[in-house]
Amino acid sequence: MNCAWCDTEIILSLSWANLIMMEKEEILCSECKLGLEWINGNRCDRCSRNTTEKRCADCMWWEEKEKNESLQFNYSIFTYNPFMKEVIAKWKYRGDYYLGYIFENYLMEAFKENFSFLKKNGFVVPIPLSEERLLERGFNQAKMIADFLPIETKEILTRLHGEKQSKKSRMERIISKNPFFITESINKPVLLVDDIYTTGTTLRHAARLLKKHGCPNVYALTLVRG
Repeated sequence: MNCAWCDTEIILSLSWANLIMMEKEEILCSECKLGLEWINGNRCDRCSRNTTEKRCADCMWWEEKEKNESLQFNYSIFTYNPFMKEVIAKWKYRGDYYLGYIFENYLMEAFKENFSFLKKNGFVVPIPLSEERLLERGFNQAKMIADFLPIETKEILTRLHGEKQSKKSRMERIISKNPFFITESINKPVLLVDDIYTTGTTLRHAARLLKKHGCPNVYALTLVRG
């Protein structure tokens, strides 16, 4: 098998550990794996940003702005380093669907360590794309992430079409209107999933709507902390 990124042949050394752990095939070579930068050390307990403080200044600002914080916490796995930017761009914007499988094992492990309590009494809700954006890209990367997780998925949010988030400034994102609509009420905890946490605005728009329609608690799992 060849690496999904650099096409180098992947040669696994056989051991009992490998045989036990190889539930999913490795699709990234050891050299390319080094390009994935984990969020290590102290992190904000609300948004996963690397910080020496328990809670970062951004999250303190959100708490002051919202009074009742809509999002319990977000857990992100990787930093948005140059290698990750390239991978995300090719996967998300240039339609290389297969690249998403690079992250399958990491996402399942993050769920197991941080959100296993939701498995029997919760749902995962992917952040949706607008119909126009979905047609343009061919797939929703958040739905792909949701499908990796061992929890029922409910696609109960829809989205108005608008300018790409990546084209907006930080302030434009923060003051943007809620683009989401909900198709049914939900009375169980929800795990929102998306590829990147940047300002937290998108997740909070969705969380507020879910809580308004009966959801008791909203959490988030994102691949990358921007």
